[in-house]
Amino acid sequence: MFIDSHCHLEYEGLVEDQQGVLDRARAAGIKGFLNISTRQSEWDRVVGTAARIPDVWASVGIHPHEADQHADLGEAALLEATRHPKVIGIGETGLDYYYDKSDRDVQQALFRTHIQVGRTTGLPLIIHTRDAEDDTFRILEEEMGKGAFPALIHCFTASADFGRKVLGLGLTISISGIVTFKNAADLQEVVKTIPEDRLLVETDSPFLAPVPHRGKRCEPAYTADTARFVANLRGVSEQELSEVTSRNFFALFTKADRKAVS
Repeated sequence: MFIDSHCHLEYEGLVEDQQGVLDRARAAGIKGFLNISTRQSEWDRVVGTAARIPDVWASVGIHPHEADQHADLGEAALLEATRHPKVIGIGETGLDYYYDKSDRDVQQALFRTHIQVGRTTGLPLIIHTRDAEDDTFRILEEEMGKGAFPALIHCFTASADFGRKVLGLGLTISISGIVTFKNAADLQEVVKTIPEDRLLVETDSPFLAPVPHRGKRCEPAYTADTARFVANLRGVSEQELSEVTSRNFFALFTKADRKAVS
């Protein structure tokens, strides 16, 4: 059993055949799905899907690309949304300086808002960071100094140094299909060193389809391909990786009901 710890089931490419997408994933051994939101306008749909389907959970948050459109979003709106029983995480949130689609100061302020809600609720932060390692770590370190909160770096593609530093803060690292790409040698070396109890797998579907599906729309079923590759990198069996990553998911996302995937 694997869990896709990060997918976008409401996005074009998946939502048109959502039931088929989930059925194919279950047939591939994927037994749980965390449906991620990126803007406030989609929270109802993301949470609604989770409410209808037992093995799907939801997050609520604002992607850094959308920060300018949510600059006035306060803690209250996030806190209210987290009260739903199927909302188990906050995000995705973070910093993206690669595309710079939102003002960097606004991204940072909104990131801190999400962190405060994570600290208040105990729900894990799902963090996106791209070309923003220094500021991401600085904010995480500063905020951890005000009081601890659970968090993960999703779709990890950062440096080994950044990985060591965030692991030192107690974060978890989630690996997507990027690890299977030919140009991902550095990431592959990082994956070999992630502590067993800090590792998750994901698709970020409908994006980033792993080998051998590159060029296709990504689906949660492809979690199995990424997991198989990661297991081989780490010299463990797929069954062992399945047990480890599933255990880690429920240890981090403590609000998720494990009985939904049994």
